[in-house]
Amino acid sequence: MRRAVIVGGGAAGLIAAGTAARRGVETLVVERSSRPARKILVTGKGRCNVTNNCDREDFLRNVPRNPRFLYAAYNALSPQELMALVEEQGVPLKTERGRRVFPCSDKAMDIADALQRYAASAGSKVLQGRAVALRLEEDRVTGVSLESGETISCDSLLVATGGLSYPGTGSTGDGYALAKQAGHSIVPCVPSLVPLTVENGFVPRLQGLSLRNIQVRAVNVRTGKVIFEDFGELLFTHFGLSGPVILSMSAHLEGMEPGKYAVHLDLKPALSPEQLDQRLLRDFFDNRNRDFINALNGLLPRRLAPVMVALSGISPSTKVHQVTKEQRRRLAALLKDMVFPVRGFRPVEEAVVTRGGVNVKEVNPRTMASRLAQGLFFAGEVLDVDGYTGGYNLQIAFSTGYLAGLNL
Repeated sequence: MRRAVIVGGGAAGLIAAGTAARRGVETLVVERSSRPARKILVTGKGRCNVTNNCDREDFLRNVPRNPRFLYAAYNALSPQELMALVEEQGVPLKTERGRRVFPCSDKAMDIADALQRYAASAGSKVLQGRAVALRLEEDRVTGVSLESGETISCDSLLVATGGLSYPGTGSTGDGYALAKQAGHSIVPCVPSLVPLTVENGFVPRLQGLSLRNIQVRAVNVRTGKVIFEDFGELLFTHFGLSGPVILSMSAHLEGMEPGKYAVHLDLKPALSPEQLDQRLLRDFFDNRNRDFINALNGLLPRRLAPVMVALSGISPSTKVHQVTKEQRRRLAALLKDMVFPVRGFRPVEEAVVTRGGVNVKEVNPRTMASRLAQGLFFAGEVLDVDGYTGGYNLQIAFSTGYLAGLNL
């Protein structure tokens, strides 16, 4: 019987194992963690955004890095086919806002268990251990050596070790070292879908404050070009900015350098400048005899109001009826365009996904097989392919893993 070893027991590895085993291939998953699919447990804030219920063109539009590489993988396992596969394993799914798909239970554990059932029910085995070296003979993979000293022989081997994000789940870059042993080049790894550090000194005072339904823009300071624009939820942290809309933004910020980008917030996107001025006039009239520091609580979150007062340049003790027309207009401009110079990304360990990885030019997109070493395959985040938030990255892992499983 043919034997395949799969290094990495995450989304890509487990679906590849179950798929290959159903073809009659003896499959062994080598997973360094004590239990497979650990990264699944932390996705979607513990709910697991399994996929995005979209068509192929929408899917590829949400993959900024090497989308054409995924045509065959998508055709092998579309989001709808993945959903059917998961539900066949006893996990009902639901589609929420933005076509995001979650288990009806809202428990990521159910998805992790379903993947393990899919692999185990076909006869795939799991061995806890860390793969440290490929066994190669004349440019062909013949096995893998483990950290324990054990060597496992095989006819084919899939590297599905993930990237560098969430190292506590076992994603520590081992796959890149294995790929290099076979002569593969690695596109430098940087974080994607990651919080941003910013330079504004007042940001730590806002730590934990969440703003909903705001408009954000990322601007290249050097060219003035708007790189990204969207509405959504933002979270202030002790180091800068996070939240869903910031994570999505980070995927667009190529060649990150301190000072290259700035984030612009429109705190009142539903109001035109003229409408906002009228709103301020009403609020100021209602609070005309109060100190300015106490005049913005109806317009802004309590913690944000004193920061905006400080940024406005208006003395906090100024009576509201003494605020000039020009001062009011400067305040309105600030509310419509609050600027945060970006220092950089948070570390890759804090990113949702890793950008970079095994160069896809060296991988056959129709099979996920290495073009450099016979019997070697790659799938999932270890490849230089990544998507935006919304279930796209897990779908990449499932589709490439499934396609590899068909060809191991």
